[in-house]
Amino acid sequence: MRPFCYQSETCVSRLNPRQQEAMEAVSGAVLVLAGAGSGKTSVITRKIAYLIDECGLKGHQILALTFTNKAAREMKERVGQLVQGKAARGLTVSTFHNLGLNIIRRECQALGYRPGFSIFDAQDVLTLLKDLTHKEFEAAEDVCEPIQYQISNWKNDLVSPAQALAGANGPEQVLAARVYEAYEKTLKLYNGVDFDDLILQPVRLFTERPDILDKWQNRVRYLLVDEYQDTNSSQYLLVKQLVGMRANFTVVGDDDQSIYAWRGARPENLAILQADFPSLKVIKLEQNYRSTGRILKVANKLIAHNPHEFEKALWSDKGYGEPVRVISCHNEDAEAERIATEILQAQLQNQGAYKDFAILYRGNHQSRLMEMKLQTYKVPYKINGGQSFFGRTEVKDIMAYLKILLNPADDNAFLRIVNTPRREIGAATLEKLVNYATMRGVSLISASQEVGLKEYMSGNALAKVQEFGEWINGLAEQAERDDPIAAVQQMIRDMEYQDWLLQTSSGPPMAEKRMANVELLVESLKESLEVAVKKNEYADMGDAVARLVLLDILERQEEEDDSDRVQLMTLHSAKGLEYPHVFMMGMEEDLLPHRNSIDEGNVEEERRLCYVGITRARQTLTITLARKRQQFGEMLETTPSRFLDELPEADLEWEGRGDDDPSKNVQQGQATLAGLKGLLDDF
Repeated sequence: MRPFCYQSETCVSRLNPRQQEAMEAVSGAVLVLAGAGSGKTSVITRKIAYLIDECGLKGHQILALTFTNKAAREMKERVGQLVQGKAARGLTVSTFHNLGLNIIRRECQALGYRPGFSIFDAQDVLTLLKDLTHKEFEAAEDVCEPIQYQISNWKNDLVSPAQALAGANGPEQVLAARVYEAYEKTLKLYNGVDFDDLILQPVRLFTERPDILDKWQNRVRYLLVDEYQDTNSSQYLLVKQLVGMRANFTVVGDDDQSIYAWRGARPENLAILQADFPSLKVIKLEQNYRSTGRILKVANKLIAHNPHEFEKALWSDKGYGEPVRVISCHNEDAEAERIATEILQAQLQNQGAYKDFAILYRGNHQSRLMEMKLQTYKVPYKINGGQSFFGRTEVKDIMAYLKILLNPADDNAFLRIVNTPRREIGAATLEKLVNYATMRGVSLISASQEVGLKEYMSGNALAKVQEFGEWINGLAEQAERDDPIAAVQQMIRDMEYQDWLLQTSSGPPMAEKRMANVELLVESLKESLEVAVKKNEYADMGDAVARLVLLDILERQEEEDDSDRVQLMTLHSAKGLEYPHVFMMGMEEDLLPHRNSIDEGNVEEERRLCYVGITRARQTLTITLARKRQQFGEMLETTPSRFLDELPEADLEWEGRGDDDPSKNVQQGQATLAGLKGLLDDF
């Protein structure tokens, strides 16, 4: 068969032999072990096209899963370029959590949820846990974040509250398990699900209801999973359930880039896959289309120190390239200064783009000094990952109002907005309302309208609570009966929210910006509903709100930024990206590998993180470290990272190490400063 080729593809015009093999392997279980920069996205998108064009599958029979909305969008767009006409209609390219949301929406009755259920984001969950631990367990507030993390891990590992309590070791885990039990009951009472439930609930449903599982299995004739190494236990089981006995699927991943154990990822899922599907076909993509041969040699040597279920070695035809520079600086200030001046000199000399440079670090705190140095030299930069749009106070306020309109049982939302703007409903009044609602077993909004509430409060307090409840119920009826967007706009006018922003902002310009965010949110809801109508899909306000909440949880400001600025980011954030020139700073023990990982015996994941950083570089890689670094207000000696000893010495060019030529280092520094001065004098 001739090599598969689509002229519209912009990466490589033809698939290499291994990529071709991966595309044509359509029968049974397939694992594509795709190294960094090996063109895995091209393989996935072309395989979808191959399934439709050559294998006769319909678009609606294919399901492709990934982890971010951005990746899902790109994949679907590229398939659209490859498959012409209506053949791809109905194709589902989705995140795991969007798929879970769809399953819960369609099967909410079987799961015991009412329509209009709320999705609790991380902040909502933390607020609820603080309330529970204070009221029911009299525990300190600082235990809530560790408990939240523990509950998330339990859910990802399919551990129920009863199982958690039975297996608890010590008083801390016993408390966490008891809070977990109370949290689950309260969440169900609120008609809410959290982020982890979006996978856990479908998995439990499919386990308990084979008839429903059979229905979903019949919808999926072929399944593809991207970034398979990032799946947790519940996601793997969901995949296994959906493919069923037919077992026609392809998973694409790289165990060397599994860096998310802290959020539940299980790289051992690769080994489990082989045990569960003995006929698994393994195809390795080892040709790298990104980096020079020397960068890949350094990466291969490093990662070879980790144990592997499957061996692979990346290679490239892009030439051997320049040595990897390792610069040992006197202290962290000198380290940041050196990186900033090198980038400035390179940009001025070569007239290149600032956005071709990336500075990677293990922890966010390392960026502070780097920012100051870049500002000093007037080098434009961008820190990857800012405040989420949905994390802004004004957006969270309006989202809470929307949640209570759609789901009156959401007491979390009620408590957030009952005094936003202020309504003279004080803490004592709220406590009486909460106690009454608890006694009656009803939501706070329902309690506000019951006649019996008069026995617990009176006068102005009662009037204010009743007035608020009546207003919310009236808006909810309007949203259901008439135009929901008009109801939301009326709600914002009724509560004079713009005036509230003027009162609580630093000035009129800031209030205007915050109001613009509110208007953007309403417009996004309107667009979401309109898109659903155009696609002939059923959608209501609840669906639109749920999708916006999930969009935020998944993306957190994931949008593209094409401005000409140096990119600063953590090594975790850098995964999936590439840059011509990369600086990796802080290559020291306790930073990379991180002290917590050393203490927990998890150096292998830190090595994978270092590997990810190295393989982001296309042309040049510079590694820096400081011989002294300030910790807890004291300047302390550091130890070079053990990972430096694992790199091939012949491919490194050291500077600032004790055994190199001091005069050469001085000359290098003087040359850099002189070059900068000369370049700046020319401007």
